[in-house]
Amino acid sequence: MLTEEAFMKAVMHEDRITYHRITVDQYYRMAEVGVLAPDERVELIDGVIIDMAPIGSRHAGTASQLGEVLLNALGTRGILRSQSPLRFGARSEPQPDLAVLRRREDCYKGAHPTAEDTLLIVEVSDTSARYDLHVKVPLYARHRIPETWVVDLARGVMHVYRRPEGGAYAEISDLAEPGVLTIAALPKVAVDLSGILRG
Repeated sequence: MLTEEAFMKAVMHEDRITYHRITVDQYYRMAEVGVLAPDERVELIDGVIIDMAPIGSRHAGTASQLGEVLLNALGTRGILRSQSPLRFGARSEPQPDLAVLRRREDCYKGAHPTAEDTLLIVEVSDTSARYDLHVKVPLYARHRIPETWVVDLARGVMHVYRRPEGGAYAEISDLAEPGVLTIAALPKVAVDLSGILRG
């Protein structure tokens, strides 16, 4: 039986399997004609439609806690979005748990933010750590997102990725007890993450 990990490796990274990748425009068309239900929790990664994991109470609570801490730290220096699409080229539209964006007067009403608009991505992982770490983090690195945090609730660690170079992050830290972190793209913004892994 093909494991989820083997399937993802084959579909996302191997040339030996032929598959049909779709564009973001085709993805939206599928939703318009009812192929995708309006409330379906999916995202488009490298042209592949991926089911998103259900959000448990610890995941939801941690994401809310992080959102509040980030919002307080940011003030007016950035825009915080929660579980909203980001447009990464023609074939990817991830929906991270949280994203810090450059400020824009229209608050991105005219179009979803792009990789160039994105300063920080935060993923909260409970059951989805393997997918977040091995599929989404490399996607974010390839699109040169300056910084990504993965709050790995199952392992009790926060993974911090910085300095995207050559399609990967050059600086990686694993924090068992995260404290105050600055955002690389906003060095004057200090975020107190004490206690984020508790509970």
